[in-house]
Amino acid sequence: MSKVTDVIEGLVTPILEEMQLYLVDIEYVKEGKNWFLRVYIDKEGGIDIEECGMVSERLSEKLDEIDPIPQNYFLEVSSPGAERPLKKEKDIVDSIGKNVHIKTYEAIDGEKTFEGKLLAFDGETLTVEVKIKTRTKEISIPYEKVANARLAIIF
Repeated sequence: MSKVTDVIEGLVTPILEEMQLYLVDIEYVKEGKNWFLRVYIDKEGGIDIEECGMVSERLSEKLDEIDPIPQNYFLEVSSPGAERPLKKEKDIVDSIGKNVHIKTYEAIDGEKTFEGKLLAFDGETLTVEVKIKTRTKEISIPYEKVANARLAIIF
């Protein structure tokens, strides 16, 4: 699967750079009997449907040229939404001060899921302020133990 996403990243990156957009994530997944190639893009201030449509058209042309995926699939180009994944270190740095949802590979203080405000990231450790019952607590999460992270809407 990663080979497909690597090829797609190589195809879509020049298109995005030309349009002053950036890549957030690529998924190539099977759901039921159908395959989906999902490309999540964004820019400062947010993306609109016309930009998604333009990227979809241009990427589709490139995919038709080199045909890197043997089976039929649906191409979807969209915004990552409010709960965007934080895949790269830069994504995490850019999210300092925002609410995040983090899952870890192994338990930290008896927990593997954390939701709260990202206070800091020094390249090795994320510091998250989580609410436990009626008080808040700062949790240090080693970056290598993060299974996945995303922005979170916390009510």
